[in-house]
Amino acid sequence: MEKTTPNLMNMLHQLIAIPSMSSVNPSFDTSNRAVIDLLAGWFEALGFTVQVMPLPRQPHKANLIATIGPVQEHGKNQGLMLAGHTDTVPCEEKFWRFNPFRLTERENRLYGLGTADMKSFFALIIEAFKRFDASRFKRPLVVLATADEESSMEGAAMLVEKTRPPVRYAVIGEPTGLKPANAHKGMVMDGIRLIGRGGHSSNPTLGLNAMESMHQVLGELMRWRNDLQRRYQDNRFAVPVPTLNLGHIHGGDNPNRICDQCEVHFDLRLLPGMDVQSVHDELHARLTALFAGTEIKWECFPLKPGTPPMLTPQDSRIVRNCELYSQADAHAVAFCTEGPYLTQLGIETVILGPGNIAQAHQPDEYLALSNVQPYVDILAELIAEHCL
Repeated sequence: MEKTTPNLMNMLHQLIAIPSMSSVNPSFDTSNRAVIDLLAGWFEALGFTVQVMPLPRQPHKANLIATIGPVQEHGKNQGLMLAGHTDTVPCEEKFWRFNPFRLTERENRLYGLGTADMKSFFALIIEAFKRFDASRFKRPLVVLATADEESSMEGAAMLVEKTRPPVRYAVIGEPTGLKPANAHKGMVMDGIRLIGRGGHSSNPTLGLNAMESMHQVLGELMRWRNDLQRRYQDNRFAVPVPTLNLGHIHGGDNPNRICDQCEVHFDLRLLPGMDVQSVHDELHARLTALFAGTEIKWECFPLKPGTPPMLTPQDSRIVRNCELYSQADAHAVAFCTEGPYLTQLGIETVILGPGNIAQAHQPDEYLALSNVQPYVDILAELIAEHCL
């Protein structure tokens, strides 16, 4: 008996019911394999060739690549990738009105963890694909489902290291309110740790106060931020300069003891044209100069791998088509995606999805029902344009 995929609402129910949270905190982190296995069964039933790729450093998690249609010689493909992540952020159920792991329809909205960001995307792909006879495809359609986007980006990074999907264009279904985004900022999250020498507070010469030296670091970070904002501007963004946020600081253990260690964590958002490694090199050079000739020991370390900024030219075919079928102009967004990893593979990429980023990472996350059918229509137009 031939296997078939369930209908749209049934698919959404099943996707939301499976926890697939990723977090840098192990107590909140879960596997995404149950979601990947569910998607693998659905896409295989539709005739796709499916590859499941466990992550090297987290083999209990995996990516999925599903391909249908003729794959041409490397470098000559013009097909389409529809890409998204299968993980969600953690949630605190006590702040939700509804069960985050049960799809709930209320107020013309679909509530549940991952409805907007972004597990629903995969069900909407299948709904659009069902309109086609894939034997008529002249170019491949590839569906990419990744792991760990919300924490390490290891799924997308593995793709860059291990494979080159046979397509030229990609659409990532992150929530953009049905409006295409062809640019977004990058992100660096780093920590700086200073190590001094403890001692009794009654005599400062008995120690070396790391907290006092951190005062110098904070001043240097703010001077660096001002320098970056003078050097880089991009008016496509609502905030047209790089931003640096001082988000966490901790040092010492008692008021009557000289602080021997102090640590600050910060977030830096990069504009297109800024390079993650160059930013790290510049910061290291500033800290080296700041503490030259002192006894303070310091280290700068990433809190998570840096994500580059993304920019796909306005005249790219995929940008133009996304504008055409969404009836909206391409714009720049502040949040990060896996797009830069695809562009590193030479895949021209647009971010275009249902739902709004304002609902992502929030209690009572929802997808407006008014977005569902228009987005399925957009996906169908894109598939027809790039695969038939």
